[in-house]
Amino acid sequence: MAMKSLLLIINPVAGRGTYKNGLGEALHVLHSAGYAPTVRFTTRAGEAVELAAESAGYDMLCCMGGDGTLSDVIEGLMRLPEDARPPIGYFPLGTANDVATTLKLPKGDSPACARRIAGGEARAWDVGDMGNGRYFTYVAAFGAFTDVSYETPQQSKQALGHLAYILEGMNRITRLPHAKCRVELDSGEIEEGDFIFGGVTNSLSVAGLVKLDPELVGLDDGSFEVSLVRYPETLSELNALMGQAVSRNLNGPALKILHAGSVKFSFENPVSFTRDGEPGGCFSELTITNRRAAVKIIC
Repeated sequence: MAMKSLLLIINPVAGRGTYKNGLGEALHVLHSAGYAPTVRFTTRAGEAVELAAESAGYDMLCCMGGDGTLSDVIEGLMRLPEDARPPIGYFPLGTANDVATTLKLPKGDSPACARRIAGGEARAWDVGDMGNGRYFTYVAAFGAFTDVSYETPQQSKQALGHLAYILEGMNRITRLPHAKCRVELDSGEIEEGDFIFGGVTNSLSVAGLVKLDPELVGLDDGSFEVSLVRYPETLSELNALMGQAVSRNLNGPALKILHAGSVKFSFENPVSFTRDGEPGGCFSELTITNRRAAVKIIC
């Protein structure tokens, strides 16, 4: 029986070099399932994009790293014609691993992931298009809380869990940047105001912090979740915001989660975005479009 071709891209610095744990067993699992793996290590930022863009002709493309590595791989695949994009097998090694949480993939257990990949099915996944060749896998966001999960002290995380994030956010709320913005959805709905956070997501988990109801999220439905948090100018507005966050009221005056296939942000002044946890550029205007079922991820 002819072996199927598989390209495995490994980010050796993700997860503090934990790719070594179980790598040999994982390769053996894939080989036993009929794949002939070709292994490539990234040596610099952006190299995973280039390697993935050269993966046409492979039966499968796997990556081992964090969500940032997966994001680079998907950006590379988006440079290929849709019918030339191989399905993706993901070995999550990073810290937040929002995509792994959403797909319920084993984290840091490469042999278990290999078994999932060998016996799993490819499912469609929407990709976010930010224009000019920029894509994201699960989140593009501006404003507060995009870095809270990384700045909250690890000791506090372990002791307080979710409460640590809320407390850290409250500690910073009075000095958080905020941006006046007009948000236009393809449905015709318009939101205007002074926002401390805006996010466009295709995930059940964002930064390991915000958990969305699976009933609200379709990963291949052509629609994003658009989260907007208004700047609280008074103590009562701050209390309203925290009350909504704690009660998970996602459609109130301070916090809303909407749905859109495309969304346009217009700012008075340029605003920085993060893209899958990495810097995503600075914009006065940005239109984000859902590229429905653009890639397939094995799970």
